[in-house]
Amino acid sequence: MKFENLDFPDELLYTKEHEWVKMEGDVVRVGITDYAQDSLHEIVFCEVPKVGVSVKKGDPLGTVESIKAASDVYSPISGTVIEINERLSEEPELLNKSPYEEGWIAVLKPSIYEDISGLLKVQDYLGVVESEH
Repeated sequence: MKFENLDFPDELLYTKEHEWVKMEGDVVRVGITDYAQDSLHEIVFCEVPKVGVSVKKGDPLGTVESIKAASDVYSPISGTVIEINERLSEEPELLNKSPYEEGWIAVLKPSIYEDISGLLKVQDYLGVVESEH
């Protein structure tokens, strides 16, 4: 199955829970994938973590609510939140309009770098998406 209207950048890493990870030096930027935002439809609320919070891989990092459902966003790695996208409190629709650029959720400083090796490359993530249909 093809998802021609959705974007899955090759340079990102992904989780089975539909988060993306962008490596930026020694930190990672995290958000939800184009598939996740498309599945949720119109996003009306996004709760982001607080700066300075430590999270473990798999812990809730925030919540995204749409007109259709509410969904937790899970931390793809263990680390400390060093930056959040404050625009999402006023403009949650950025997650729909620009999930990889303006709609990122948080920047984390990894505490366990091995977590990164467990993330999925785009082809493996597409397999996850296809298996859900």
